[in-house]
Amino acid sequence: MNCNQVRELLPDLAAGMDPAAKDHTTQDVQAHVAACSACAAKLQGFRQTMALLDQWQAPDPGPYFDTRLGARLREEMTRPAAGWLHWLWRPAVVLSLATVILAGALALANRDVLFPGPAEELAIVIPVPSVPAEPGTAVGDLLALDKNHELYADFDVLDELQVQDEVTANQ
Repeated sequence: MNCNQVRELLPDLAAGMDPAAKDHTTQDVQAHVAACSACAAKLQGFRQTMALLDQWQAPDPGPYFDTRLGARLREEMTRPAAGWLHWLWRPAVVLSLATVILAGALALANRDVLFPGPAEELAIVIPVPSVPAEPGTAVGDLLALDKNHELYADFDVLDELQVQDEVTANQ
């Protein structure tokens, strides 16, 4: 056994319990402690600490401890419970939330000043390789609509068209 393995088992050995090691027995641990002075000193220190803890006694709480504890519990039970939003009404939190809301409203109202230029300039453009799409396919139709968007957007005749009641996908 090495010292690191034994150090993990020393508190159990000092308390008088059987050290729970996977591959080693109590005799192996005791043999290592007898051979290693550092581990023997650690074991002796643990035994001294355990002896001091065995001698220690808890102080007497006093003659009126139970009475005072009962009064304190009754006092706490009569106090109204604070909800989870009680922190929200503190002045510092209210002021900071109002400042954030005001700054957001100002940024929204003045977005033309903050971001000059048309909105299209802010759009991310992803280059699409020019692959010829066959007319009549879904991709081809979408590409044609995209190229002619301005033409179709201003074409008032499309608004007056009657939409068929029954449209079939593939005829």
